[in-house]
Amino acid sequence: MATSYTCDGIQRRDALKAGLLGVGGLSLSNFLKLSHAGEVSSKAKAKAAIYINLGGGPSHMDTFDMKPNAPAEYRGEFNPIKTNVAGIEICEHLPHLAKQADKFALIRGVSHTLAAHELGTQYVNCGNRPIPSLEFPGYGSVVAKELGGPDNLPAYVAIPRTSSKSGYLGVKYAPLATGNTPKAGMPYSVRGVSLQNGLTVQEVDRRKNLLNDLDRTFAGYEKQNQLLEGMDQFAEQAYSMITSPAARKAFDISQESPKFAEPFGETPFGTSCLLATRLIESGVRFVTISYGGWDTHDDNWTRLKEKQLPPFDEGLAALLAGLAQKGLLDSTAVFVTGEFGRTPKINGRAGRDHFARNMFMIMAGGGVRAGQVIGASDEKAMAPASQAITPDDVAASFYHNLGIDPKKEYQTNTGRPLMIVRDGNIIPSLFA
Repeated sequence: MATSYTCDGIQRRDALKAGLLGVGGLSLSNFLKLSHAGEVSSKAKAKAAIYINLGGGPSHMDTFDMKPNAPAEYRGEFNPIKTNVAGIEICEHLPHLAKQADKFALIRGVSHTLAAHELGTQYVNCGNRPIPSLEFPGYGSVVAKELGGPDNLPAYVAIPRTSSKSGYLGVKYAPLATGNTPKAGMPYSVRGVSLQNGLTVQEVDRRKNLLNDLDRTFAGYEKQNQLLEGMDQFAEQAYSMITSPAARKAFDISQESPKFAEPFGETPFGTSCLLATRLIESGVRFVTISYGGWDTHDDNWTRLKEKQLPPFDEGLAALLAGLAQKGLLDSTAVFVTGEFGRTPKINGRAGRDHFARNMFMIMAGGGVRAGQVIGASDEKAMAPASQAITPDDVAASFYHNLGIDPKKEYQTNTGRPLMIVRDGNIIPSLFA
């Protein structure tokens, strides 16, 4: 997907540098300090997750919380359409999702106060309001720690990259960033996983033997260094990924049948959704997809209609339908969100500005009861109609869907005890 910038200069492709292969000397084996299995509820329905980050802040009033009866200076240019669930209406430029409304729960009236891109993103990416003294781990890092992953695949993959952090959990729970997005019908390779530039398995074997010698040389130092903790174990996992045809195959969307792949389309977002379904099917625990470009201060309706909404509608609808077709939707938690909504009142540039007091989120899969709307906003979409739902509440519910206790305590490397989600409560109606 194309690189995009928000109005405050944040480059949306900025990634957790420690999680990128080849950046700053971090090799695949260094990176692959994946998780030990955590305590997981035996009643958990979801065993894996897909998180879709809509960087820039999508307009709630022009997508999933439309107000056709609001005054003209609020209403906007789009009209609502019916979905396949009676009583639920969404934007006319989301026709594919309108046919899949029975597969997701729409959360309206989500509210917070951080209307700056970076702070808002940090908040919704972990469910903890950011503080200067500590960096909280994002969802993928917590899921990787708690649920572990397969031997020959990473537990956590970011397509193409993510601004979410592993925080105080450390680099061993950082994602494998693909660095780019697949192209429809084309073989796909990921740096550090696919064999490239004439590299052979035999050459990998030779290098592995050399690394084993180096590991023994530095074994004493390794025991005292957190970054190198468990290097032998993760070097073995890196080796199994590179040399395993099954691991390389998991990233290759050209292996999917044309009939299954066709609904995803050929956009970078659509092919990323196709890759996510394939990775989940292969055993990856957590996949995050970043789809930016929603910072529509100017020319909001043209940009949404011609650029943002068609790929999003096509890709997300195909993701939900594809997971269901593969029998994976019941075991895969899906979470879609931006960092905030946009001002209900239209500005002087035919756009909408940052607005954190009211926004939407989408959840699906696992134990989520789909085909419902939870929460509501007032008649102008300015605020929640009654009690606000917070990002903390949604985070607690997301973890609950995966069998992870959001109140479980971790310790930072300084011994400070912290709950996974400090505030927030599970939303019972999501699962009722």
